[in-house]
Amino acid sequence: RVLNPIVPFRLLFSALAGFSQSLDSDFTFTLPAGRKECFYQTMKKDASLEIEYQVLDGGGLDVDFYISSPSGQILYTDHHKSDGMHTVETEDGDYMFCFDNTFSSVSEKLVFFELILDNMDTDEEPDDWKEYVHGTDMLDMKLEDIMDTINSVKSRLGKSVQIQTVLRAFEARDRNLQESNFDRVNFWSVVNLMVMMLVSGVQVYLVRSLFEDKRKIRM
Repeated sequence: RVLNPIVPFRLLFSALAGFSQSLDSDFTFTLPAGRKECFYQTMKKDASLEIEYQVLDGGGLDVDFYISSPSGQILYTDHHKSDGMHTVETEDGDYMFCFDNTFSSVSEKLVFFELILDNMDTDEEPDDWKEYVHGTDMLDMKLEDIMDTINSVKSRLGKSVQIQTVLRAFEARDRNLQESNFDRVNFWSVVNLMVMMLVSGVQVYLVRSLFEDKRKIRM
């Protein structure tokens, strides 16, 4: 019998459409001096929440951080750290994570963080696609194999995007640090140059004063 070629392509397109919604997200924000900023993420039971943060610019490149469960229990706490990564096995409810810069009264901080959510299954039945499969016994490659391959590719692409995002954050932090050091070197170089010119002028004046004859000549 002749198989309908539309069925596997329909399945492939629907699978790709389902994978288009990423559960990874990253944000960059400015944390003013003496302020605390909190964010919330709704999670489901038996899922996984991974958060990674970095201080890209400002002051000593440090910040306080903590994350709490829906019941208000503090799960992780960091003090005066420039970066960190934490993974939480979640339950139903809203998780809160905060960045605290209240210990600094002068320096604002530029903070980057990334959220990675795993096992956040939607309410749709994951095996609904199987109702479209009829008479595929003669296919050389099973549709389950196609789905496994797509899942593998999606997972590796997501990991690559995550690594590239983290590397960009490290690059931004290093660039800000280098620019800050460059400005400091230029400032103190100008100060040293002015001091050297002032000292040179004083030395010339003192040497000339030693050989200057202040006696009055009478005719």
